[in-house]
Amino acid sequence: MKLAFLGAGKMATAIAAGIVRKGILPAGDLCACDVSPEARAQFTARTGVACTDLDPAIYADADAILLAVKPQKAAEALAMLPKLKPDCLVVSIMAGVTLTRLAGWLGTEKLIRTMPNTPLMVGSGATGFACGAAATAEDAAFVRQVFGALGFVGEVPEESLNAVTALSGSGPAYVFEMIQALADAGVAVGLPADLALGLTVQTVAGAAEMLRQGLGTPDELRIAVTSPGGTTAAGLAVMADGEFRELMRRVVLAARDRGIELGKNS
Repeated sequence: MKLAFLGAGKMATAIAAGIVRKGILPAGDLCACDVSPEARAQFTARTGVACTDLDPAIYADADAILLAVKPQKAAEALAMLPKLKPDCLVVSIMAGVTLTRLAGWLGTEKLIRTMPNTPLMVGSGATGFACGAAATAEDAAFVRQVFGALGFVGEVPEESLNAVTALSGSGPAYVFEMIQALADAGVAVGLPADLALGLTVQTVAGAAEMLRQGLGTPDELRIAVTSPGGTTAAGLAVMADGEFRELMRRVVLAARDRGIELGKNS
């Protein structure tokens, strides 16, 4: 299977590296193009996959194409593609570019639109995807295999991708904000800044790993670590008084609604 990348930035590089590292496809079955010499060099250095300046010819016989250009450059970039093979699968990681728009540009509905998040670059991503009308079960399985090699992956109807974007696409920023707030709180109670940050990062990573390993639900694990009348209970009481869960609901809702607005405006 020949897989061609249009765009070779950090996300494309991480995806290609995961494909090769996990043995999904050999490096020789992959190729890529990018206008940036620096991006091309980094892509090849990390993946072992050839990456050239824009060369429409490499897409003519591709079995699958992964679109990884900036959304604002999408129309211009896709215009340079040659006529695709009838059974060519096109996978997009371009935020906000709908399946309908892709179909109009490319003349095919054998499409899968994905929404990965930035932790994919360190092999711990979360990706939602939606299939076009002509995408097959085998196409969906391929996307699950590729993005599953780099973290969690799940299929949704396209109308739910704004919700995926609001939760996991934007979610790393919410977590970074929480980590900084906890680290700042650690400083406020007398810890050195570097120690406060280190303790916070490891605490968040360890808590997530407990969930990943299926040691319990978030509520079950919270209850297990909370002694009645203890220190954790005192802290959780402040979170409850501040309606922390409601705040997070409103955060995700605001991001989802903004995504819908941006989609209409574009």
